[in-house]
Amino acid sequence: MGKKLIFKFILIYILIAVAGFLLISLAGSRMIEQRLIEMDSRSLYSEAVRIASDKSILSSRVEDSATEESTRMSLEALANYHNSEIWLLSADGTIYFSTAGTESDEPETLEDFDPIDLGSSYYTVGRFFNYFDSDRISVLAPITSNLNIRGYVAIHMPVTELISMREDILEIVYLLFIILFAIFLLVFLLLYMTVLRPLKKITDGTKRYADGDLKYNIPVKSEDELGRLATSLNFMSDEMNKTGEYERNFIANVSHDFRSPLTSIKGYVEAMLDGTIPADMQEKYLNIVLSETERLTKLTNGILTLNDMDRRQNYLSITRFDINGVIRDTAATFEGICRPRQISIRLYLTEEQLYVSADLGKIQQVLYNLIDNAIKFSKDGSSIEIESDVRHEKVYISVRDHGVGIPRASLNKIWERFYKTDASRGRERKGNGLGLSIVKEIINQHNQNITAISTEGVGTEFIFSLEPAEEP
Repeated sequence: MGKKLIFKFILIYILIAVAGFLLISLAGSRMIEQRLIEMDSRSLYSEAVRIASDKSILSSRVEDSATEESTRMSLEALANYHNSEIWLLSADGTIYFSTAGTESDEPETLEDFDPIDLGSSYYTVGRFFNYFDSDRISVLAPITSNLNIRGYVAIHMPVTELISMREDILEIVYLLFIILFAIFLLVFLLLYMTVLRPLKKITDGTKRYADGDLKYNIPVKSEDELGRLATSLNFMSDEMNKTGEYERNFIANVSHDFRSPLTSIKGYVEAMLDGTIPADMQEKYLNIVLSETERLTKLTNGILTLNDMDRRQNYLSITRFDINGVIRDTAATFEGICRPRQISIRLYLTEEQLYVSADLGKIQQVLYNLIDNAIKFSKDGSSIEIESDVRHEKVYISVRDHGVGIPRASLNKIWERFYKTDASRGRERKGNGLGLSIVKEIINQHNQNITAISTEGVGTEFIFSLEPAEEP
């Protein structure tokens, strides 16, 4: 583990060094040279324009090459200062004055001289119409009079001057790169020393988790990212351990809930087949078998619903609908169950219509499960109140019964899957412990809250919230 990491560090270090050196040597050198050319050419062009606009240049009769002594001296001084060569040209490219030498009786004329060939840039790098034997930076400014071009001022600087300046700058850059590279090496060493050891502990911990030792905690207590990673892995292992325990309990509960009705069905069917139950009583026991199969179907559907929620936690079909209308319709479906037990459902709804934004089908399932649960644990002749209200920019739905209530010790466990309170407290003993788990999952998917308030012997109230919506 350690060798692999240090090899990676060294490889990265070498790659950065090589890449940095190549970048400075190639791209950096080119960029510095180009920048120097632009800076010097801009300065030379400014000087050329200033010279071309000097009235003494015109008064010196450029065409006759009779340059005044003062003009000559100033141009030579300027050429020495810039380490360059200054020319005065006629419009056809004849060199009438050059700071590089004395004037001759027969001025030299540039072949194929055409300023347009230099392009639109204010400077050019080359041999200036093949006059020089090496590259120069050349700028050309026109000398005008009465909107007519009388001649040109040309300034030439050897490129070797810029190359020398570029090398001086590169030396400084290389020195800074070496210093930075040394600092970078120190940082790599510090990272190696501070990261390797806790990372090795984390790796060892993950191997133990893979071997099934989920009770192991990685001993990394730092406050950095690795420490938080170790904490997260420890939390994950604890949760996986709890999940394993939950799965074992889940299988035990499912097996128990399936075994009881299956045993009853098997016993009654065998009794009918071997004649233990006479033919005139078989209808009674067939109804019991049918009831047990319905119980198995309800249990299976509940398990499938929870499993689907686990796989598609965030899948909701959000629409805008009237929650008061949904409450009325859902409550009406329980009329046939409530009438024999003389249980009344009373609705206290805010306004005629109250719109919310939620998944209509799943909220109907929540209401159905809560009302069904309330009826199951209500006393005969009692009432169930369903209320809707708007508070603090939320819509709250309440389902309250006056039944047996929930013991305080069980109140926090009612949302667990397959959890059941004492069955003797309710009239209906066929619950599977999944209804409230489904309700909780649906409300959580909507990023809303549900709470239970209960007093043993008095009754229970479930309250959940929904997001309000504007009336269409």
